Amino acid sequence: MAVIKDKIDQRRALREATRAGQPVVITIARDFGAEGHEIGKMLSCELGIPLYDNELLVRSALREGESLDKMAAYDEQLAMDNVAFLPDRVDSRSLSDKLFKSMSQVIVDLGATRSCIIEGRLSDYLLRNNPNHIAVLVTAPFEDRVEIVRKKRGLNKKKGAKLVKQMQKMREAFYKRYSGGKWKMTSGKDIVVNRAKLGREGCVEVIASAYRYKLRELGVCEEAVARVAAEVEGAPAAPETAE
Repeated sequence: MAVIKDKIDQRRALREATRAGQPVVITIARDFGAEGHEIGKMLSCELGIPLYDNELLVRSALREGESLDKMAAYDEQLAMDNVAFLPDRVDSRSLSDKLFKSMSQVIVDLGATRSCIIEGRLSDYLLRNNPNHIAVLVTAPFEDRVEIVRKKRGLNKKKGAKLVKQMQKMREAFYKRYSGGKWKMTSGKDIVVNRAKLGREGCVEVIASAYRYKLRELGVCEEAVARVAAEVEGAPAAPETAE
């Protein structure tokens, strides 16, 4: 019981700390092959705040009372179903639409309650009215993305190019479908980083600088936010600084 109480107290402390400090949330939209996921993981380690990607599925599953395996299958359907188009409201009863509605609420809740990084899932669109939201697009020229994908997956250049085109089309279709045609991957971005020019480390540095500037503007202590987040979520805590 003591362990459970400690966990509850920790979560309450995190909520209070982030509310008091007005949490800052970073969303990362990624052109396929630009290594946005890798950059997101590096950024999470650098800032000591959690990265939400697959974990969103877990939270959605708990919200809807579904098993994780089944929800993961729904998510796969989201990626493949790039033909259908919804108007402004997402009220279809299909499994993929059910998942999106569930994940949307999770994303909005995260953006309102804690400093974190959220990858994809149209999170930039869902949090577009959040004043403490930093919207990022990680991109790179097509040929560079093909080369990255080709090397990682052991493909020749032709197959690599085909895969990049297919996956990029799916991501763009996802934006079109679930924003009712109002939003594109390039819409509303505060920061666009070119992985080919800056490298992964350079991209992390640019995004981290913007995050830290926003925290200073809001009067929030970065180390305190990271330390509490690490205790509750298991995220890596940012090291102490001399300042």
